[in-house]
This record gives sequence, structure tokens and C-alpha cells, in this order.
Amino acid sequence: MATIFAHAVIKGVDSQPRKTNVVASLVRDRYVADAVVILENTPRRAARAVRKAIESAAANLLNNSGVSIDPKSIRIARINVTAGTRMRRYVPASRGRALPYEKISSNIFVEVAGEEKVKKTTDKPAAETAADKKEEK
Repeated sequence: MATIFAHAVIKGVDSQPRKTNVVASLVRDRYVADAVVILENTPRRAARAVRKAIESAAANLLNNSGVSIDPKSIRIARINVTAGTRMRRYVPASRGRALPYEKISSNIFVEVAGEEKVKKTTDKPAAETAADKKEEK
């Protein structure tokens, strides 16, 4: 039973990294199903972006791993929020002045891990069971 990893990155989220990191810390080291329920009930703007990143990473694990993964075993291995690009803007002020400000964005990195499904094996292969039935007759 091996552990399989997959990740997803969302860049340019229109939320400050400090605020997004508060939401990410709510779901760090949890199972994906629990994290989605928590984020659906979190009244923060960044919760939607974090939820989309987690769901994307889980979908990447299920669809692109090449092996059968148990969906209940998928957990968040790492979630990281970093600063994205900053757009410089100006707001008009009195007496014809312009005051600068920056629109800050975030990058969200999510890595999920899941356990490979255990294949059920029989005690005897099918060929042996057919041979056993012939011997009994």
C-alpha cells in the first residue's frame, strides 16, 4: 500500500497572502472531505479560492495518478500561501495629487496524499479452482 502525491497551484488570487494564510491554516493537515465542509462554512473571501485549490489537487490525484486511489483516504499533505504579483495603482487625492497603493495577490500551493486501494485477492487462482472441481467429480 503506497502513498501517492499530487499537487495544484492557483496563482494571482485577489486576496492578500496574510488573509489567505489564515484560511489555509484552518484546513492544514486535514482530510479533503473535512476541509471542503469547513471552507464552505467559512465567511471569508479567500475560502473559495482555497477550496478550489484543494478540490483541484484531489481531482489531479484521482485522475492523473494511474492507480486506484481510495477517495476517503485523501488528506492535505502541504498547503502553502505565498505573495503573488503586486500591481501598482494610484488613487486621486485633493489638490490634483495621486497617492500610490498596491493591489497584492496570492499564490496558493496545495499538495494532497492518498493511499492506493488494496486489491482483493483470492486464496487460489481461477485455474486451480477449476482443476479442483474436475478432481472432485
